[in-house]
Amino acid sequence: MGRFKTVEVFRFLPALFRYPDVAKMVSNPNVFLTRALKAGYVSRISRGIYYNTFKEAPKVEEVACFLRTPSYVSCEWALNYHHVVLQVPTVCTAVTLSSLVGERNKAYYRGIVIEYSKISEKLFFGYETIERFNMATPEKALLDALYLRGRIPFAGELELDHLDMTKLKELSKLYPKSVQKRVEDLK
Repeated sequence: MGRFKTVEVFRFLPALFRYPDVAKMVSNPNVFLTRALKAGYVSRISRGIYYNTFKEAPKVEEVACFLRTPSYVSCEWALNYHHVVLQVPTVCTAVTLSSLVGERNKAYYRGIVIEYSKISEKLFFGYETIERFNMATPEKALLDALYLRGRIPFAGELELDHLDMTKLKELSKLYPKSVQKRVEDLK
């Protein structure tokens, strides 16, 4: 592609990008990114992952799904997104197949903690792509919360009319008996 002026590079880069994306466009990506960070042209989200400040800031959900693939947003964050709970969570849970643990299991973006939870391949379903991220359906988000947390989040505030109870019960059959029992207790 030849040599680009700094600002021209950012015109071609998407809102979220990785180090290798820059390496394809400039001869010394380390120097380029260091200078761009100082100038405020990019913001580092995590090691090797940035967002382009010339573009609209990505949503938390986009960042969560971009940082770790495959993944989808679930649990309390998705329940709030679908208006099943009205409480606004401060942690965005993304479900992934990756088994990273500890602090490497978290990311921070615009004051929000993005937390990754591992789930088995047989339970990695029940999400839809919205804009540029994957979001669990309301029923799947509740099942994931029950499975990963062992309890119903904001139990007294659930808006059950936003859930398809038939679908919830059917999907719960794929989960352990403890999750199925908690779904039965929702009546």
